[in-house]
Amino acid sequence: MNFQPNFVLRRTATILSVATITLAFIAAISGILIGFNYEPTAGNAYRSLAKIINEIPNGGFIYSLHNLAGNGIIVVALIQLVVMFLGRQFRSSWLTAWISGILLTLSTIGLGWTAMILGWNQLGYWRLKVELGTIASIPLIGETVANVLTGGGGINTTTIIRFYTIHSYVLSLAAIAFAIIHLVALIIQEQESKLSVRQLEKLIATIKLEKQTTAAENAPSNI
Repeated sequence: MNFQPNFVLRRTATILSVATITLAFIAAISGILIGFNYEPTAGNAYRSLAKIINEIPNGGFIYSLHNLAGNGIIVVALIQLVVMFLGRQFRSSWLTAWISGILLTLSTIGLGWTAMILGWNQLGYWRLKVELGTIASIPLIGETVANVLTGGGGINTTTIIRFYTIHSYVLSLAAIAFAIIHLVALIIQEQESKLSVRQLEKLIATIKLEKQTTAAENAPSNI
């Protein structure tokens, strides 16, 4: 049968989806643990993270796990979209899986982007300043979006609070929700695909049986 390669790709996409949702929960749980001691204010953000990493028991491990899970989600989500494409899962019946997968990937990229200033270090500060300048240059809405993100004016405590809120509540919950929807959609569609394959196999078997019966009826008699 020619269904085996597509089945392997569909199953791989489902396994990758399970990995994605696992990483999402790891990132969420570790993020909650970090949030117990993190202070989203200018200056204190850097000191609180340093305290978490260097002084709190297992703090460095939890922080590293959080970063690893966050980066891992992006990589796995992108690989999964490629696998879905190779498995020809871009049909209309896979619309829910496609949309949720794309939104999941975008939300995880957004999580990485909003995390850049939360450490309040030189790299994150100047990177955000440059990227906010790029956003502000967008015609019509750019300046408004930049002011909403920063709270108006320069990068300060208000900016950190807003990025922390978007990172910890909006995008984190969105990523988990999209991961669950994506996994459920893949499981449902995989079951429907298996059913379609079985029906097609039964149809092929029926056609073969009819051909054999017709051939036997039309065969010349030896009498």
